[in-house]
Amino acid sequence: MSSTQEFEKAAAASPTAVAEFAVHDKSAIKRIQYALHQTPSAVPLIVLIGSTLVFGALLGEKFFSPFALTLILQQVQIVGILGVAQSLVILTAGIDLSVGAIMVLSSVVMGLFTFRYGLPVPIAVLAGIACGAICGYINGFLVAVMKLPPFIVTLGMWQIVLATNFLYSANETIRAQDIADQAPLLQFFGNKIAIGGAIFTYGVIFMVLLVLVMAYMLKQTAWGRHVYAVGDDPEAAELSGVQVKRTLISVYVLSGLVCAFAGWALIGRIGSVSPTSGQLGNIESITAVVIGGISLFGGRGSIMGMLFGALIVGVFSLGLRLMGADAQWTYLLIGVLIIAAVTVDQWIRRVSV
Repeated sequence: MSSTQEFEKAAAASPTAVAEFAVHDKSAIKRIQYALHQTPSAVPLIVLIGSTLVFGALLGEKFFSPFALTLILQQVQIVGILGVAQSLVILTAGIDLSVGAIMVLSSVVMGLFTFRYGLPVPIAVLAGIACGAICGYINGFLVAVMKLPPFIVTLGMWQIVLATNFLYSANETIRAQDIADQAPLLQFFGNKIAIGGAIFTYGVIFMVLLVLVMAYMLKQTAWGRHVYAVGDDPEAAELSGVQVKRTLISVYVLSGLVCAFAGWALIGRIGSVSPTSGQLGNIESITAVVIGGISLFGGRGSIMGMLFGALIVGVFSLGLRLMGADAQWTYLLIGVLIIAAVTVDQWIRRVSV
């Protein structure tokens, strides 16, 4: 029976049969392209597993030990949390260049409200979280209501928050020992749990739980489907009844909230409150998102892919360091991965069934 006759037979059966025939009739390359289009996090997962096996084969137990593997998680916890905030914005076809600055300002507010104003630590933490949410709301309002480009809005917010951070803190650092003695709650996310040779911090546990919760919300709730719809085609989403402005504002507010929690986790990670820490958070979060297979054009990708992207960077960083390689090789390989990830994304977007 010819291919045309098979198609006519499938068409007579049902529309579902037509779709199944169309996928079946593709070449092997087209099938792979279609599969990756359906599961964009598959590519970073394959790269993560492959790079882990390669470094494990080269370094043996030095790399494959429970301590080393959990050390990777500790190193990427801040990027992973920020990556959640960045992912939400990029899924709506935007970008947020201010996530790192909002994170640092939130941590500075928590520290100064405790040590400069003498407020209880829980109140100071809530003030820092509110600071992040307010910054996110301003971004969302300008993008959704004023119709300004996300790149320009967040670029301006990055500069404003960065300047506010240094002016407000007077460029002073609150020492780790002072925090440990007087406000240990600020270092909460730095507390550790040892399981065998593996060491997990509360920050790592929070990052994993946050990724799982956000992955569920994006895939299983109406709000999550609206986020994808807005990123894919905002005009079509509005015609179908999605409140585009409200969705965009909620995304940016939630992004700001997540950045504030990243600021709290940053205090636990470095022990101190420093206005100069985490300045590359915006670039690192975008790197994790892009390598993780989330499309910069919006509407496609997953939070889990972002986590895989962050872990890939962590694997390369630790693996090359243990091999004694120059740190610049890490940046070189990450740059190659970014370009490769965007190339694969462009290829996957051309899929047609």
